[in-house]
Amino acid sequence: MSQRTRSTRDRRGRGQRGPGIVPREPGVPERPTRRERFDRLVLAIVTEIDERWQRQLGLVEYAVEDTPLLPEDWGDETVPLSSLIRGTGGDPTRLVLFRRPIEHRCESRSELEAMVLTVIVEQVAELLDLPPEDVDPRYGT
Repeated sequence: MSQRTRSTRDRRGRGQRGPGIVPREPGVPERPTRRERFDRLVLAIVTEIDERWQRQLGLVEYAVEDTPLLPEDWGDETVPLSSLIRGTGGDPTRLVLFRRPIEHRCESRSELEAMVLTVIVEQVAELLDLPPEDVDPRYGT
């Protein structure tokens, strides 16, 4: 084996030594992180539903958190995928999606998109006191 081939090979079989994609701007990743991709997905779905139902919903804050804070006595119950806190007085309604529990239940990108749509539509339907199918026709498909 020549010296040139040996130096370009991954050393001791430990995998790649440097970044897979060299960023154009130092310190800024070239590809979005899982969190950024999830945030973009949520934003796209929320924007579409909020535009359609803004007048009936009123002021709603949408947020994404990694995991819910569960009390120690939670037990073996399933981890929630979202949290809905109805607004009172001047406080807006707050809908929070929990990224990690949602991602944990999905195996593919299409399943993730369907799960996020389902969670958002169900929470908005609860706010509006409507069946989820009326909030978004894609629900359940």
